[in-house]
Amino acid sequence: MRDLWEPTTVLRGGLGSAVRDLKSAPGNDIVTTGSITPVHALIAAGLVDEYRLFVHPVVLRHGRRLFADATGTAQLRLAETRPFHSGIALLRYRTAWHTKPSPGVRRLP
Repeated sequence: MRDLWEPTTVLRGGLGSAVRDLKSAPGNDIVTTGSITPVHALIAAGLVDEYRLFVHPVVLRHGRRLFADATGTAQLRLAETRPFHSGIALLRYRTAWHTKPSPGVRRLP
């Protein structure tokens, strides 16, 4: 059986410098899921090129916010919407400084 963590890279040292090194190397997208603390650090360091938000048709009254301080939020451009039969929708937003298109993606006009 193939190891599910096979493409994983364990980061050493500071998060910001490690991610900058990964971004400067050839390869595929760098993705993080389900861990808001490092995501907040990446946002603060200006290292996020794209947000992929899965919107679930559930309203919660509490929880940690992606953009804890909305006044410091980067300008975002909607790049894709994709609804699923479950009612969940994927919304992809690109940051203002990142314009490289992802291959095989349905674009909005």
